[in-house]
Amino acid sequence: MKKRLLALLLIGILVFTVVGCSKSETPADTDEPTEVDDSGEAEDTPAEEPLKIAMVTDEGGVHDQSFNQSAWESLQQAEEDLGVKVDYVESQQDADFAPNFETLLDAGNDLIWGIGFKLSDAVRDAAEANPDQKYAIIDFSYGDETPDNVVGVVFKAEQPSFLVGYIAGKMTETNTIGFIGGIAGDVIWGFDYGFQAGVQYAAKELGKEIKVLNQYAESFSDVAKGKAIATQMYQQGADIVFHAAGDVGTGVIEAAKEQDKWAIGVDRDQNYLAPDNVLTSAMKRVDVGIYNIVKDLTEGKFPGGETIVYGLADGGAVDIAPTSDKHVPKEILDEVEELKQMIIDGEIDVPFNEETYIEYIKALE
Repeated sequence: MKKRLLALLLIGILVFTVVGCSKSETPADTDEPTEVDDSGEAEDTPAEEPLKIAMVTDEGGVHDQSFNQSAWESLQQAEEDLGVKVDYVESQQDADFAPNFETLLDAGNDLIWGIGFKLSDAVRDAAEANPDQKYAIIDFSYGDETPDNVVGVVFKAEQPSFLVGYIAGKMTETNTIGFIGGIAGDVIWGFDYGFQAGVQYAAKELGKEIKVLNQYAESFSDVAKGKAIATQMYQQGADIVFHAAGDVGTGVIEAAKEQDKWAIGVDRDQNYLAPDNVLTSAMKRVDVGIYNIVKDLTEGKFPGGETIVYGLADGGAVDIAPTSDKHVPKEILDEVEELKQMIIDGEIDVPFNEETYIEYIKALE
């Protein structure tokens, strides 16, 4: 009897040892442990979340046919190409800037853009209050005081403006040309004085005087005001009017259509707005600047504390519109190509404000 009990006891110990060993073994083909949820079922490792990029517009909004629209289209292209998630908030007035940045911060965006120099104070204040958040701004540089979490993107707008001014000077039949600006300041002065410089360069070549009418709308969104100013200029004898005024320029182009005159677009190729009346456009490729920064961010790079500057030498970020050959004679376009190279080589130093314009005119005489 004792022998039988001893045998059963030994069998029980042996079974327990085998079962215990089998439970402790890790499968040989498993490199890492599998995560298990509370129900005991295996979970897949969650996919990495896409970067979130958003922008705050000025009062022009994303349908301004100008730089806000170009900015938004650039983010949409980045979403398609780079897999980022994009959004925007429109501002109706300056007082909207700060709360709009707060809204996009609360939404968890990785990079928040301010579109236009009018947002410079709001971007700086937001960046200083949130040093771990990345910001970027179009058309403004903080210079040596740029916060480490901010990048500025600016354009030498005077350069393409010089080129379209030259075209206008060569093609005017009345020797009167107009310029309509949005809100006066460094950015729009670049368009203004660069354009006037190009006109006067052409006038000197032709040996004649060309008058440039000049007025600011003090708005980037008042379409009706743009149309009224342009109509008045056409009635004063201008046959070509260049605008650098955001959605105000939509009114300028409408006036050109009604008066059967020429308009010159800005920021993007605006010929599609009036194919028979938009002579050319001074392109400032906001979309290029934004796309490049977003692409860098997806690659783990962010040039915080810096200002990125784009000019004619930087691969098409500024230029005249590709549709210019619809209305501008080939011989003038050939001359424009020569002028481009002269600007790139430093043979022509294009003015960007009143002081540099005065110096330019003295040198031109």
